[in-house]
Amino acid sequence: MTNQSTSIRFHVVDALRGFAIVSIMLLHNIEHFDYYFKPTGLPDWMVSLDTGIWDTLFFLFGGKSYAIFALLFGLTFFIQSNNQEKKGKDFRGRFAWRMVLLFAFGIFNSAFYQGDILTLYAAVGVLLIPFAKVNNKVVLAVIIMLILQPLNLYHFITAVQNPDMELANPSSWAYFGKAKAYLSDNSFWTNVVGNLTNGKSAVVLWSWENGRFFHMLALFLTGMLIGRKQLFAESTGNKKFWIKTLIVSSVAFVVLFFIQKNAGEHLTTKALKRTFMVLEVSYTNLAFMLVLVSGFTLLFWSRIGVKVLSVFSPIGKMSLSNYIFQSIIGASLYYGFGLGLYKYIGATYSLLIGVVLAILLGVFCTWWAKRFKHGPLERIWHKLTWINLK
Repeated sequence: MTNQSTSIRFHVVDALRGFAIVSIMLLHNIEHFDYYFKPTGLPDWMVSLDTGIWDTLFFLFGGKSYAIFALLFGLTFFIQSNNQEKKGKDFRGRFAWRMVLLFAFGIFNSAFYQGDILTLYAAVGVLLIPFAKVNNKVVLAVIIMLILQPLNLYHFITAVQNPDMELANPSSWAYFGKAKAYLSDNSFWTNVVGNLTNGKSAVVLWSWENGRFFHMLALFLTGMLIGRKQLFAESTGNKKFWIKTLIVSSVAFVVLFFIQKNAGEHLTTKALKRTFMVLEVSYTNLAFMLVLVSGFTLLFWSRIGVKVLSVFSPIGKMSLSNYIFQSIIGASLYYGFGLGLYKYIGATYSLLIGVVLAILLGVFCTWWAKRFKHGPLERIWHKLTWINLK
């Protein structure tokens, strides 16, 4: 989540990151920033519209937007490492310090929004360091292993061997169940304490239970490989690569999505169904994420597409600031200590708020970029990254 090189070849990355930020804003708004509450007394047509919007946005972006960020996170690691290597410097120690700073940003963000992803990125991001000098074939093998999710794959195989075994509820459920008590409270400090204690436990456990840590590192490493191969540099060869990626990922998604929608009738027990769906949904989301990335990249490289999609670039250049800003604004809009809008509006009006928020941040980012090299929080992160630690 930082500025890319000013080279034209990286403009698509800024726009892609901005697209991911906007899609995250929309999802977070319809979720009321993790306060899952459906207002009562709405007319039937509104309930139906809310349901349609919820399903559509989660189909398009649920489990995909964070994955795009993870991919670009790994790319940024390569860019920064490569830039320092050209100067004869080793970036790995500085990157470890950078992750400490990102974790601190994440803790601040978590005070407002328990679903924060920055702390997880920082913790898993440190694991990139041992792979900085590893050859591509070994890295690719590790990526494949991580994508398969060995732990959850083991759980599924165990369920196949023991289909009638008792399966306890995921540990994260109990923590998420406690969240409404403090998110609806009118005390800001009650929210902060709840988010940083119960909320963080819920998110970490949920991410572990659903294989997010495995896929996160796999995506970081994939982004690093994309950087090594310079696949976001516009060229005939790279266009062919992304066309192939679009075709293969589209076919994979259609097959996986069909399986997802029809597997239930063949999975006869709770243990089989739950362990299978954790794997299947994650594979499906990754396939569709590649559809989005490859489709976006190819469209951006077209004459008309670059004019339309460049609107996301200012937002992408300030993604860290925007990610935290939208958490602060969202919490103030929906939670009990703020306007408490969770009680009154469903997905339709929340989506409209998300769109307005994205537009306002886009205008702000465009104005800021004309005057400053880095976004507000990006500047702090950059300055602290290169501070003299001796």
